[in-house]
Amino acid sequence: MNKIYTRTGDSGSTSLQDGSRISKAHPRVAAYGKVDELISWLGLIRSHPGFSPDQKLHEINSFLRSIQVDLMHLARKLAWNDPSCNPDYDFQAATLALEESIDSLQARLPALHTFILPYKPEISSQIHIARTICRETERNMVVLGTDIAGADMLTYINRLSDYLFVLARFMTITNKCEEDNFI
Repeated sequence: MNKIYTRTGDSGSTSLQDGSRISKAHPRVAAYGKVDELISWLGLIRSHPGFSPDQKLHEINSFLRSIQVDLMHLARKLAWNDPSCNPDYDFQAATLALEESIDSLQARLPALHTFILPYKPEISSQIHIARTICRETERNMVVLGTDIAGADMLTYINRLSDYLFVLARFMTITNKCEEDNFI
């Protein structure tokens, strides 16, 4: 692509991966648009100094990057009109990786007995924002039905929101902040 602008979307339509055009107001565009927003939030979270290569939490940066890659595949599948032409991606393996990371992080956290309010540190609140965007992404995908958003994709995005919740708690505790319990 030589130019970023094509002028083909000026009338309110956009192209799917196969070249077919749909309205920018279509639920499919909303779904993969939310995936794109989530990818961007994860990029912001990855930029946190605590995740840099010389810090003890750098493996989280690497895992968050792998999640961004998973989400790029998810967006591609949502933007592809013909499922038979859509390249396969192993969302079951990606979900398993999320579950393993959730279990590993959760083993280092105190038991949760109440709802918590996002607060300190800032990185934890940013992760909670990403989690809420993930939930909105899931709702947008459910609207599309399983012929577009397959069960493996829905399971993945659901588990991702769980991972982000646990990661936000982990960052709160790791940064020696107290969780703000909702009572």
